Amino acid sequence: MKKFVSILLLSSLCIPLFGFSKANTAVHNINSEKLEMKVMDLDNTCIDWFFIPNDKFRTPQINEELKFNLSDYDAFYNGPKQPNKKSLYLTFDEGYENGHTDQILDVLKEKNVKAIFFVTSHYITYSPDTVKRMVAEGHVVANHTNHHYSMPTVTYSSDAFNKELTDVENKFKELTGKDMPKFFRPPMGKYSQKSLAMTKDLGYKTIFWSFAYGDYEATNQPSPGYAKQHILGHLHEGSIILLHAISKTNADILGEIIDESRNNGYEFYLLP
Repeated sequence: MKKFVSILLLSSLCIPLFGFSKANTAVHNINSEKLEMKVMDLDNTCIDWFFIPNDKFRTPQINEELKFNLSDYDAFYNGPKQPNKKSLYLTFDEGYENGHTDQILDVLKEKNVKAIFFVTSHYITYSPDTVKRMVAEGHVVANHTNHHYSMPTVTYSSDAFNKELTDVENKFKELTGKDMPKFFRPPMGKYSQKSLAMTKDLGYKTIFWSFAYGDYEATNQPSPGYAKQHILGHLHEGSIILLHAISKTNADILGEIIDESRNNGYEFYLLP
């Protein structure tokens, strides 16, 4: 939720904005406080992200009982269409390094595919060279929070909530010298109307997904055959694909997934 200064009243009184910094600041503070109060009053019921897959290569249905529009909070689960090819958007969640990300990056480089990597503070601290490689090779490194908490549990305090994101931003900038792109993935897919509004207030787009599967247990990996069939069997235009980089299966089949997706008329893009 963008903070703004209302200049309508000042304009109607023909009072120049310059030379009135204190009055201007006061109006800004009043409006900011009103906006914050409005956000803090929003529903904080914790919701689990889910989608209903289909085998018809169509965008899956999502929770039909939501009482608000995701787009009102800059939250998305399907990406935009592209003019020439059916679009796919490849994203990876990175809570910790399990030895497979360099292989994934090798494949992405070979296939000329860019992806978004959502990282925690822990990941930046313990895998700095990998993060720097992601940036150097043109990928987007985005925010997956400091502690990987369910975000509705930290909405009680704007300071605590904001720090979950700004801590990652600061570590990223200290490491790379660059500002972190404003994309955010809620840990575990848990969110509320209030947490989405507070995330938007920090200038972020919340990126959910329209495809994911059981690849997140490092010691209980799906077979390559099943994984390949499952991923390719649920492609759809605009799909935001969530994969976990701790998965050896994902690392091993990624090249084939990219090749066969392209053979089926898809191309991989970065979210705008």
